[in-house]
Amino acid sequence: MNLASRDIRHNLGRFLLTCVGLSLLLGIVLSMIGIFRGLEFDALALARAPGADLWVVESGTRGPFAEASRVPGDTREAVARIRGVVAAGSVTYQAIEARHRDARLRLYAVGFEPGRPGGPSRVVAGRPLTRSHFELLADRATGLALGERLSLGRNVYTVVGLVEGQLASGGDPVVYLDLRDAQQLQFELEGAAARNQAARGAADAQKDTVNAVLARVAPGVPAARVAVEVTRWKHLVALTQGEQEDLLTRSVVEKARRQIGLFTVLLLIVSTVIIALILYTLTLEKLREIATLKLIGAPDRTIVGLIAQQALAMGAIGFGVGALLISSLKDHFPRRVILLPEDGLLLAVVVLIVCLLASSLGVRLALKVDPATALGG
Repeated sequence: MNLASRDIRHNLGRFLLTCVGLSLLLGIVLSMIGIFRGLEFDALALARAPGADLWVVESGTRGPFAEASRVPGDTREAVARIRGVVAAGSVTYQAIEARHRDARLRLYAVGFEPGRPGGPSRVVAGRPLTRSHFELLADRATGLALGERLSLGRNVYTVVGLVEGQLASGGDPVVYLDLRDAQQLQFELEGAAARNQAARGAADAQKDTVNAVLARVAPGVPAARVAVEVTRWKHLVALTQGEQEDLLTRSVVEKARRQIGLFTVLLLIVSTVIIALILYTLTLEKLREIATLKLIGAPDRTIVGLIAQQALAMGAIGFGVGALLISSLKDHFPRRVILLPEDGLLLAVVVLIVCLLASSLGVRLALKVDPATALGG
C-alpha cells in the first residue's frame, strides 16, 4: 500500500490546486530561461549572418553593436588590400521607425554592399538586392510581404526578398538596404537642418561614413594575424568573429542574463516556500495517523517516504504541466523564446532538489511526533 498516493487522493483538491500554482511558477521560470536564450541567439545571429572573419571598427570603441563606431567609407579598400583578406565590405547599423498599415513599425536597418560581406546569409523568399536604390530585404517578423512598399525617410522602398531569424538584440526585426540608401537614411537631415549645414559648408561631411568594415580571410590564414595588421593603423581596431561574439555576450547580453537569473532564483525560492508550506499543513493534519504508524512499528523511512513522495509528485506534475504550457505558447511571445533540452533537464534537476529541500520541514515535524499521540482523546 502506497501511503503517499492514498493521502493525495484524500486531499486531492488541495493537491491539484497546489500543482496548478506550481506549474504556473515553473512555467514562468522556464519561459525566462527561454527568453534569455532567445535574446542571446538574436544578438549573435545578426553578427553571424555576414559570415565575416574580422570586424574593423573605430579605435577606442567596441562597436558597432556595443557602442557607436564610425570609420571612413574608403577604409574598405585599404582593408581589402591587406595580405590574406579575400573580401571586404562596408556596413551600417541603425534603429529606425516607419509607418506601416496605420501603425508604427520599429526596425533595425542594416546597410551593406551587395556581393560583399555584410548582407544576410540566405534569402528565403524573393530575390537578393539587384538595384542600387529603393529595394530592401525584410525579416518575416516585420510582417512585410513581397512586393510591399515601405516609406523610410524621404524615399519609398519595395520589399524584394525575405529573410528569416534576423532580429536585433532589442527584438527589432531587421531590414537590409543597399549601403548608399542606408547612409542617406542615417545622415539625412530635415529641411531646416540641411540648409543650415549647407550654409556652413558641411552638408556632405559625414555621408561617406560607415559603422564597420567586415572582412573574410583566405583559408588557413589566421584572422588574429590580419587583425594585428589592421591595428597598426592607429585610428582602427580589428576584432575577430570570436571576439565580437564574446563582446556581444558580455556587454549586450550580460545585464539581461543577471536580471533574468535573479528573477529565476526568486521564483524558485517562492516555489520552495509554497511546497514547504503545503507539505507542512498536510503533515499537521495527519499527526495522529503518523503517530499510529509509529505506534504499530512503522520505521522512520516509511514516514519520510510518505512526505518526500508527495513533494516529488508536486514537483513532477508542476514541472510537466508548466513545460507543456510554455511549449504551446512560446510562439505567441513578443520576443523569441528558445527552449533547449539541456535547460529543461537542468531545471528538472533543480526542481527535484527544491522539492526534497521543501519536504524537510514536514519530515522534521513528522519525526518529532510522539507515538503516544495516537492514544490521546
